[in-house]
Amino acid sequence: MPLIIYKSHDGSTQEVHAEAGTSIMQAAVDNGIDGILGECGGCCSCATCHCYVDPAWVAKAGEPDSTEKDMLDCVLEPQETSRLSCQIIITDEMDGMIIAMPESQY
Repeated sequence: MPLIIYKSHDGSTQEVHAEAGTSIMQAAVDNGIDGILGECGGCCSCATCHCYVDPAWVAKAGEPDSTEKDMLDCVLEPQETSRLSCQIIITDEMDGMIIAMPESQY
């Protein structure tokens, strides 16, 4: 199972082994990761799973679709690598991926 590293705004990290095919958001919620709420359950309608994909991993995460881009317009503290973690599906190639959470979600 791929290892996903969740990094909080203060720099602390939590590591989670997540099953391929699970979203970054679901893996966080299932493992009690603070900073990713996923209030809509992963249907791309609330942006409470906003995260930053580490620049080294952006290509592996893929590009957001138009619905996700619209939701990202509503987030606090947007960055170039902002994504909704419910829209990133974990693959085996994401082993070691670093996902950071914005301070506004704590």
